[in-house]
Amino acid sequence: MRLHGRAFVDGDVRDGVTVEIDGARIAAVRVGESAPADAQRITGLLVPGFVDLHVHGGAGADFMDGTVEAVRRVCAFHARHGTVALAATTLSAPRAEITAAVSAAVAVSREPRPGEARVAGIHLEGPYLNPAEAGAQDPAALRAVDRGEVAEWLAAAGDLPVTMTVAPEVAGVLELIAELARRVTFSLGHTEADEELTQRALAAGARRFTHLWNAMPPLHHRKPGIVGAALASPDAMLELIADGHHVHPLLLAACARLAPQRVALITDAMRAAGMPDGRYTLAALDVEVRAGCARLANGSLAGSLLTMDSAVRTMVRDAGLPLAHVLPLASEVPARALGLVDKGRIAAGANADLVELDADLRAARVWIAGEERNSQSF
Repeated sequence: MRLHGRAFVDGDVRDGVTVEIDGARIAAVRVGESAPADAQRITGLLVPGFVDLHVHGGAGADFMDGTVEAVRRVCAFHARHGTVALAATTLSAPRAEITAAVSAAVAVSREPRPGEARVAGIHLEGPYLNPAEAGAQDPAALRAVDRGEVAEWLAAAGDLPVTMTVAPEVAGVLELIAELARRVTFSLGHTEADEELTQRALAAGARRFTHLWNAMPPLHHRKPGIVGAALASPDAMLELIADGHHVHPLLLAACARLAPQRVALITDAMRAAGMPDGRYTLAALDVEVRAGCARLANGSLAGSLLTMDSAVRTMVRDAGLPLAHVLPLASEVPARALGLVDKGRIAAGANADLVELDADLRAARVWIAGEERNSQSF
């Protein structure tokens, strides 16, 4: 199969690109040629498939439902919006509920179906978080480190890469990071850590920051805190929720310009993504969805209603960044974070995971492992 038209290749939008697909991989990419006679025309822009490091749900389902059916529903929904791979993300809850969620996600990862984003990792968001920065995590489910339950979750995850969001001030967390940093990607979030404690956590092996700016103290010029430490880090990855509610567009743009190789756009989407306004649940908490925003009864933001193509639009239209600057933040950077060396780029040998964006930057066509799945196919 050959596709021909405008495409994002080698860091820029180029015309006259032919992408040749052989099975599940890209066999060749040629730039500046006329359309082959047998090529399918790309009328929009062909970009690498998106990778979401932090997503809880969508289309009325949540990974914490703990069923294969829920996992497949979430993966199919986000695939329609250009996500080709994701990290199934849990919430703070009793041990058995988290184990069930991980087990269901792993089952789907082993038997992917056409039209579904691939489960490429597990993200344990909690339960070792600071109740003072619980956000939309259930405060009653937060606790000190329990190595027995961590071992159970890692065993359930099998070979999938695992991320854990932790607060370094919680009892046992620094020791856990030092002990498991080779097996687990530790991400700092839902925390009141200052800059000194944050740097200790980074030295112990933490490598990411969960939804930077949210559920953590704000940046101050004399007390840089965790945000300042994150921005100053040369290596740690920074998650950003680009929905226009969680972080102001000026700061979205500033972070992306400051650390273009370290910013990963995430959705942090909850089950109401793609659903009408109304009342929903996030683990044990009630959520009200109104006018494109999900909030708890106390007014706290409760995840998002984002899709990855919508996050790209926010970065381009509201944050004012060039599309060529934004696309790697939704594909190449998060793919690298999950160790997916064959995803996130349009190049010979890479996976044939592609998205055609229309003029409004919406996912019009999606190819996962070389198979096209447009909106009508899901």
